[in-house]
Amino acid sequence: MILESQLYAGPCSCGKDHEIFTKKEVIESGCLKHFDDYAEASGLSGRRAAVYDCNTYHAKGLVRPDADQEIILNPVNLHANETAVGKILEQLHPDTRYLIAVGSGTIHDCTRYCANKLGIPFVSCPTAASVDGFCSTVSAMTWKGYKNTMPGVAPVLVLADTEVIRQAPIALALSGVGDVFGKFISLADWKISHVLTGEYFCPVIEEMTRKAIVAVKDCCGQIKENGDPEAFEHLIYGLLLSGLAMQMCGNSRPASGAEHHISHLIDVEPASLNLHNRALHGEKVGVGTILVSSVYHKLAAVSDIAPYVKEFSPLDPGEIKRIFGNISDSIMTENQKDCLKDVTCSAVIRSWDKIREIVREIPSPHELINLYTGIKAKKTLQDIEVDEKLLPDLLRYSACIRNRLTLMRVRRMLTVEY
Repeated sequence: MILESQLYAGPCSCGKDHEIFTKKEVIESGCLKHFDDYAEASGLSGRRAAVYDCNTYHAKGLVRPDADQEIILNPVNLHANETAVGKILEQLHPDTRYLIAVGSGTIHDCTRYCANKLGIPFVSCPTAASVDGFCSTVSAMTWKGYKNTMPGVAPVLVLADTEVIRQAPIALALSGVGDVFGKFISLADWKISHVLTGEYFCPVIEEMTRKAIVAVKDCCGQIKENGDPEAFEHLIYGLLLSGLAMQMCGNSRPASGAEHHISHLIDVEPASLNLHNRALHGEKVGVGTILVSSVYHKLAAVSDIAPYVKEFSPLDPGEIKRIFGNISDSIMTENQKDCLKDVTCSAVIRSWDKIREIVREIPSPHELINLYTGIKAKKTLQDIEVDEKLLPDLLRYSACIRNRLTLMRVRRMLTVEY
């Protein structure tokens, strides 16, 4: 399967002229054997460096692209942060003309950050269907302890060797499934924000993202250890399609909402919550999707919201300091121009019927739990080694992580009890 990404670029009915930076996405068994041909066809030439972690470098069946330099990172405590970026940049030859990311999400985030910093392109070679960020234009980094979206660059070319991806640990594929199912929430949050504030919204991008969800939902039952090659092809297709939707939007809005904010809160491990977590990104997003679905459906059960709406009030710096400790300044800076200020009580009341309609598009927690159970995916906080007692804090403070309007953030203006 080959996706000619440029077909998605250009003028749109939403009024925007969508940009796509990725020229081609190849999803085929053995495609890495033809790396040079695809690179040349994409206009790439000159000295190149490939970035791996040690586990990926020795992955079963992996055909490593010929490179002038190979940078191999220690996978122990490897995260997308300033430490990993520093290790890449300090080793990189100054005449490097483009980078190759060979691995999963962490390697890609670090490589795209370096490529953007150096002003050079990069090629994506995913070795596991673990996240939807391979085609992203930004890097999801934990920078100096704070989870943030950092500057990055989209890959010029994606070569996804399905034979390598199929042989990766099954937990990575299930993580990818969880990341895609999170779009049930992120699309709802985007539409709700559009209804409440008039935030830009594109139906074409929404339809494209839903197509990604359907592709993954239809194939996930066949994803198992060394399972159906076609199922893995459809999974990586869904992940890459979601990434292209983000490129078209210009940010991660279609793919990241309240469910991702829960994952990010767990990532930063606030000392007050005693969080120390090793779960994969998509595992946390998948669990977050169920938690958010439960909250949203309970809110939508309220037919008349008017008695429960109160005026916007800013975050309490003392409370943020107590919860977030040494990253509280970053949290307050992120929320300095709180997007919730743009939401009025009258807008919430006036739009409530439409909001309830949007929430009904989200599968219920029961439906999601049944779906996850069928594929043996993680579905509870306990499954991802998070204390269930932290649920109220996760729901309350996750909305502070990113200054992006979600229904979870709107809860600050609601007094609904459940």
